[in-house]
Amino acid sequence: MSRETLLPAMAAYVLENGITGVSLRPLAKAAGTSDRMLIYHFGNREGVVDALLEYLANLFSAVLDSALPSEPASDRKTTVARILQVTSSPELQPFFRLWWDIVAAAAAGNDTFRSSAAATMGQLLDWLEQNMPAQDPDPKGGARLLLTLIEGSQMLGAVGRQDIAEAALAALEG
Repeated sequence: MSRETLLPAMAAYVLENGITGVSLRPLAKAAGTSDRMLIYHFGNREGVVDALLEYLANLFSAVLDSALPSEPASDRKTTVARILQVTSSPELQPFFRLWWDIVAAAAAGNDTFRSSAAATMGQLLDWLEQNMPAQDPDPKGGARLLLTLIEGSQMLGAVGRQDIAEAALAALEG
């Protein structure tokens, strides 16, 4: 077994069960190996978590790429609306439950989750910059604005205040 063959099974496990507090044994069992082999391939628990979160961020980006139209939206508002529509699908909800686990652990001071979450946000920001409208006057700044709006919308939806997110989207200029 290699790192690349272990990651999909471990990713499926954490998407179903969460990642905070997870130990190597359940991850190893899900991957059909031993916790010693995970240490061999990843160095330690933090190495497993880092690799797993990177794998999941790449998987999430690939799902977004396949679910969104191939041509960029004509404006920022449409870009956000498309992403929010796709990310509200039942298939992507496990990613968001996991994301909020990671954010909570990072906010509680867990350095492994904080650095992985920061790297994930950087990767998503890069993805968003590449998917900004072709005529956007400031793709880098716009991507940062949209990422903030998307993350805020997801959080507001998670706590039952989608109405606030919808009002913000309605106020966003094209």
